[in-house]
Amino acid sequence: MQRRRVRVWFGDHVVADYQAEAELADRYAAAMSRRFAGLRVTSEPILPSEPSPGRKLPGERRWEVAPK
Repeated sequence: MQRRRVRVWFGDHVVADYQAEAELADRYAAAMSRRFAGLRVTSEPILPSEPSPGRKLPGERRWEVAPK
């Protein structure tokens, strides 16, 4: 299934950035358009070659003692 990236813009500044499957992204874009009627809302497909946002947590424990 295709993923899309929805952004809400205030001039040249992104004030919201959301990525999801196409159906959820379309619903989000519609909701943001209603909520922020004066701002530009864009929805673009995410290419498979683009990295996903954020950092993933490491798969292994990085410390010997758990925090108290």
